Amino acid sequence: MKLWHYALIVFLGGCSYGVLSTFVKLAYAAGFTVSTVTGGQYLSGVVLIWLAVFFTKKKKPTRLQFLKLIVSGIPFGLTGIFYYQALQTLNASLAIVFLFQFVWIGALLEWGFHKKKPTKRKLISIALLLVGSMLAANILFQEHLALSWQGSLWGMLAASSFSTFIFLSGSVEKDTPPVLKSALLCTGGVLTVFIVFPPTFLFDLDVLMGIFPYGFALGIFGVVLPPLLFSIGMPHVGPGLGTILTSSELPVVIIMSSLVLGEAISWAQWVGVLIILGGIVYSNARFDSRKKLSLNKADSHNVS
Repeated sequence: MKLWHYALIVFLGGCSYGVLSTFVKLAYAAGFTVSTVTGGQYLSGVVLIWLAVFFTKKKKPTRLQFLKLIVSGIPFGLTGIFYYQALQTLNASLAIVFLFQFVWIGALLEWGFHKKKPTKRKLISIALLLVGSMLAANILFQEHLALSWQGSLWGMLAASSFSTFIFLSGSVEKDTPPVLKSALLCTGGVLTVFIVFPPTFLFDLDVLMGIFPYGFALGIFGVVLPPLLFSIGMPHVGPGLGTILTSSELPVVIIMSSLVLGEAISWAQWVGVLIILGGIVYSNARFDSRKKLSLNKADSHNVS
């Protein structure tokens, strides 16, 4: 598989996160609570991914591998918890801008742990993504933005846990089959969520049947696909570039809100979407240069 294929896989993992907010809004409109929606999402996802494990060839993990991947799934569960807490005191547009800070936190993690200093191209891409996120979230043209220190703290914790999950999904147990790795990461996430939000909805048949369609969709796009796609692509693109590719989440949020929910999207938000996509494309121009470099090396080797 070519390098840009792995980049596309990580990009699609970010896109799948962007679908979530639409289904969450539909579930809230149907009268379900935060804990029920979150629990339904993670429970549905973990059941689906373990079903996939049973129908694929699997290599039994060692006890240490099992433990490492379960623990690595904790930030996956914490991200949703922190983000929902941020939404208690921040409006949705401001909360997502805080969450979007994961693009530079991921670059710092890669620099700190893998000793890969951010390139000039990567720094420019991150700057474009942050400017684009503020436009796409429409916070620059809102008259009243309620900024609380509690919401800001929860928002930054969500960004930190999300970037940590992206980093771990590309760094821990790279040789584990992606489906099995994803299942163990999801299990760590669902255990974390159920500790904070006990799954009391499981004992109410009406609520359980009502949340099922929303939980099924949220489980696929929020629990099954992201860890699976990140497990496949992230080890090849690296956490720094991976966080940039994952920023495809916000453009999808805007597009889905417009097409499915019929929300009015301003021209500034569409400009923000284009800037984000431009930043992603710009960051991935290195794939072309790397490909040309490898071809030049091959040619010089053949000549010699």
